[in-house]
Amino acid sequence: MEQRKRVLIVDDDQAVHKLLNTILKSDQCVIESAFTGDEALASVSNNTYDLVLTDIYMPGMDGLSLLKHIRAAEPQTSVIIMTAQTTPANVLESFSNQAFAYISKPFSRTAILDLVANALSTKVEEDDIKILSATSDWISLQLRCKLKLAERLTSFFREFACDLGPDDQERIATAFRELLMNAIEHGGKSDPRQKVDLTYIRTARTLIYVIRDPGDGFSFEELEHAAVSNTENDPFRHVQVRDEKGIRPGGFGILMTRNFADELLYNAKGNEVMFIKYLAAPPAAAAASG
Repeated sequence: MEQRKRVLIVDDDQAVHKLLNTILKSDQCVIESAFTGDEALASVSNNTYDLVLTDIYMPGMDGLSLLKHIRAAEPQTSVIIMTAQTTPANVLESFSNQAFAYISKPFSRTAILDLVANALSTKVEEDDIKILSATSDWISLQLRCKLKLAERLTSFFREFACDLGPDDQERIATAFRELLMNAIEHGGKSDPRQKVDLTYIRTARTLIYVIRDPGDGFSFEELEHAAVSNTENDPFRHVQVRDEKGIRPGGFGILMTRNFADELLYNAKGNEVMFIKYLAAPPAAAAASG
């Protein structure tokens, strides 16, 4: 029989404990609770956990300090940061200190279940993600070609756009996930020995992702398995092609991403893509231009 996973919930709000216990209750998990960072640190020091879900703002030790202690003492324990007070600085610090994922409150049942399932089923290797630059306006990474890393990174990069409207935030996150999955799956052949380069740049008026995969590239004339190649007379032709080639269902990524981007640029080889989203001018700039 497979050993049950041990999960520690850390939050000073009893309602959060009740909610998460209800959502995560299963025969595969043992769920424990701590109501302060100090209490959680004592628990982690005396027990081994597969996953810790922690709030940031609590009496005494906060969740980000707890994260640092856990990563130093128990690096095999995954940590998901959850908070109702998301800021780019909090997201960046969580990411830089190797949190597994980040989620804003209130969260949906599906969203937290997906993150927890991913965390409990993923063996985190220290060199899966190499951070080359980590500032609020310039993040550069090199990551192994593992599809689960796309899901994990999306939780952070969705929150880096926390100052945008929820619709824009979700569209940008969806585009990011699709582009990264394409790079890992098609460019890197899901081979963890291969690596993808990722850069995020944020200016006052633009949000940019640059993703470079290790593959041979592609041309749009060769994408019969993707929806972007369908004709008006046969809008689902790619579904049949994917079925014939034994490719998993999907193929809408590039088409959908084109609709979410203001500009989507590929290099000549086809193994590097730049996603550009133009943002509303800052209030001061808008007033000056008026």
